[in-house]
Amino acid sequence: MTASSFDEALKRVLVHEGGYADHPADPGGATMRGVTQRVYDGWRRRRGVPVRSVRLIEPGEIEAIYRLQYWDAVRADDLPAGLDYGVFDAAVHSGPGQAAKWLQRALGVTADGQVGEATLAALDGQWTVGLIDGVCDRRLAMLRGLRTFPTFGAGWTRRVGEVRAAAKVMAATMAVECAAPAPQPDARGSAKAPPADTRLSRTQEGAGGILAGGAGLGAVIAEQADRLAPLADFAAPLRWAFAALMLAGVALTLHGTLRRIRAGEGAPC
Repeated sequence: MTASSFDEALKRVLVHEGGYADHPADPGGATMRGVTQRVYDGWRRRRGVPVRSVRLIEPGEIEAIYRLQYWDAVRADDLPAGLDYGVFDAAVHSGPGQAAKWLQRALGVTADGQVGEATLAALDGQWTVGLIDGVCDRRLAMLRGLRTFPTFGAGWTRRVGEVRAAAKVMAATMAVECAAPAPQPDARGSAKAPPADTRLSRTQEGAGGILAGGAGLGAVIAEQADRLAPLADFAAPLRWAFAALMLAGVALTLHGTLRRIRAGEGAPC
């Protein structure tokens, strides 16, 4: 089982939620760090402590509320990396039940608003990036139909766009980590690999082979970038070459990995 993404996801959510707000057009009313006064009152009453202004909410209370009422409510720890953040942010913004329905509709299962075993079972074999798009597309479509969209629409649209992009990066990063081969003991000790070992194999020659072997080519480019790195401080052209090689290496690595995911070779770890 992979480690929980809750801490990283919460940091991203709080960036969008900001500080204290009490906009007259916002049906949520007074809100601090995304927690409304009503939610905070209920949280404190259930713990037998006096209610108070949400302005006074403590960091530990914020984390506990987000985890219990939103993260756990959509079973985010059971969702693939990236999708967990996308559904979590949707739950914070529009409620766990609505976020669960967007996920279920993207999966093509009964949308009852409860992420249960049937929903989780439907994740098997699904492409995470496609599900992220499915959730975000449905979320944005609903937001555009709200009467408050003219007031808050620009911010909502930007938020969903940023969540979509960040969630895809999280999914791609996890895919790269899962696709990386486990390190093998080297009987030759610390011997360096000969230059010939960095060449593409015959099966990867040609345009199709280069795309299929994108991750391997990315490693080659990264090696060349490492060779240029010590010289990059001495000449502007070398700095540009170094930057170009690094970007090309990352792009090819992600491209090759995503191709394997689509083909069913990169199953979530």
